[in-house]
Amino acid sequence: MPQQSPAFASVADVGKRLSAAGYLTDPAIATTVFLADRLGKPLLVEGPAGVGKTELAKAIASATGSLLIRLQCYEGLDEARALYEWNYKKQLLRIQASPDDSAWDAVHDDVFSEEFLLSRPLLSAIRQTEPTVLLIDETDKADVEVEGLLLEVLSDFQVTIPELGTITAVRRPLVVLTSNATRELSEALKRRCLYLHLDYPAADREREIVLARVPDIGTALADQIVRTVRALRALELKKSPSIAETIDWAHTLLALGLDTLNEEALRATLGVVLKHASDHLRAAGELRLN
Repeated sequence: MPQQSPAFASVADVGKRLSAAGYLTDPAIATTVFLADRLGKPLLVEGPAGVGKTELAKAIASATGSLLIRLQCYEGLDEARALYEWNYKKQLLRIQASPDDSAWDAVHDDVFSEEFLLSRPLLSAIRQTEPTVLLIDETDKADVEVEGLLLEVLSDFQVTIPELGTITAVRRPLVVLTSNATRELSEALKRRCLYLHLDYPAADREREIVLARVPDIGTALADQIVRTVRALRALELKKSPSIAETIDWAHTLLALGLDTLNEEALRATLGVVLKHASDHLRAAGELRLN
């Protein structure tokens, strides 16, 4: 594979450019992203839902002017959805258009050609010639068998298609895998990656994020929102508020023209950050909103 110029000049450059893309980093994030780029290693980002794992991949793509290709993992994801499949309807039409059965050998070679190939995210990322960020989102939701498919792609940045041969990346994509840690990923997959654990940010950093993403909000209201969100996260909820929901809450209060998060505003807008009835009941009891 040809040598590629690194996307980032230094750790400080990572922090500066991700910040310009709307993602506030800390030294651990900036250093790990820099090393993933410089060493050509996939980056596995693990942590609770809603801490900014997917947003980090999006910010890297934005900061580097790269194309973002996303593979959303889910239970039942198979090779056809992740890698490639053949356009069977188009193949059938081509076969039916053949004048007679004696031409089958020629037709067979024809229908298993590029014209009939449907690229899915992994193959699409391998074939790109421009800078690309491949986001493999919520890897832990995919079946264990999918990890074997990822190993070939992440080890050699190549894909084998029996009918066409091996397709090797001309330009290596920067790969970001995310995991909510709902199951343990295989050691073989982890060995191929650099690892970054993200958790909910400290109060000061979350306030900075709110002020950066909702610049019209007052500092006092941002403080109230962050303190309340952190209090909610301390409860035993089915789904703790994410950073994105903290930002949504700030937008909501701003849209309502509110400059304080009092009991009335909290009761009226709690649905922005809590999405389960049981969580509402628990929060109402703990925050004395009954």
